Amino acid sequence: MANTPKLFQPFTLRDVTFRNRVWLSPMCQYSVVKEDGVPFEWHLVHLGARAAGGFGLVVAEAAAVTADGRISPQDVGIWNDAQRDAWRPIVDFIHGQGAKAGIQIAHAGRKASTYRGFPGEPTGSVPLAEGGWATVAPSPVPFEGYPEPHELDKEQIGEIVQAFADAAKRSDEAGFDVVEIHGAHGYLAHEFLSPLSNKRDDEYGGDFAGRTKFLLDTVDAVRRVWPEGKPLFVRISGTDWTEGGWDVEQSGELATVLAERGVDLVDVSSGGNVLADIPVGPNYQVPLATHVRKQSGLPVAAVGLITEPEQAEAVLDGEEADAVFIARAALREPTWPLRAAATLGVTWRDAPYPAQYARGKWDDVIDVDA
Repeated sequence: MANTPKLFQPFTLRDVTFRNRVWLSPMCQYSVVKEDGVPFEWHLVHLGARAAGGFGLVVAEAAAVTADGRISPQDVGIWNDAQRDAWRPIVDFIHGQGAKAGIQIAHAGRKASTYRGFPGEPTGSVPLAEGGWATVAPSPVPFEGYPEPHELDKEQIGEIVQAFADAAKRSDEAGFDVVEIHGAHGYLAHEFLSPLSNKRDDEYGGDFAGRTKFLLDTVDAVRRVWPEGKPLFVRISGTDWTEGGWDVEQSGELATVLAERGVDLVDVSSGGNVLADIPVGPNYQVPLATHVRKQSGLPVAAVGLITEPEQAEAVLDGEEADAVFIARAALREPTWPLRAAATLGVTWRDAPYPAQYARGKWDDVIDVDA
């Protein structure tokens, strides 16, 4: 293993060993045409193709923990048993390709009830008359251009925390190896974290301890029902990219607390809670992940315009992160890890090729000593 690129070295968290460190990021597909939250053939093919394409961990998109926690009416869910049962064959197929299966569980908060925004389709909030619903948040502060959300009371907060735990339990029953709590991108948990959206004066607002309480309550509730041998991830936005908002120092402090609560890895993204001028470019979020890793000592995964094999390998070689999530590049190229393996000198026999794909091996295109 000493000569194997880090991208293709196994990685173990708790009782789960991932065959490599190149993972599929959760990406919303907005494709549930029946609007019942039940995944179907699209999700099987989308996720299954990436499992066959060599990813070590395949994470399903944000699955809502309640019906009104969906970003759009076309989101998947994990709030009932019908959804759980529909995830099972998808998980089974992912496992059959040698990959591990993860699911991101989420509540969209004030950014719920929006159009999916496919090309040529409307954007913004879905009106109640067209099947939309009232949104909720820590405070009645709207996301720009969206309706004012209802401020959650303590009883409602407790119900949502329980919904996350119930979703995690169903995720385990469906066979998922990893569950990730979505605490990023301006959705409900992030709304509690950021002083730009959390104006509460009770124990769920104010200082760092108050603003992190909702997420920590959720982590505790999920960890109680999620099996001891399975890893728990949390995705955070490392910064709001806005003065006076959530920032990387608070992210590092949060990760330190998350480690004490049984979280095994923090998936570090950024932004999404307010409109901001984000300096988007290759690796633009990697320094955030590195900071969180150094400050907390917790394993991290980096994401954000990581598109080339050498680029991903350099992130791991430089100990900037423990794994990388590939997102948009994986939409363009479902077998990205197979090309990456050849580019980094891993011969096809040591790469995660399905037998059915061996005749198309990248070694025949890229000059690799086979």
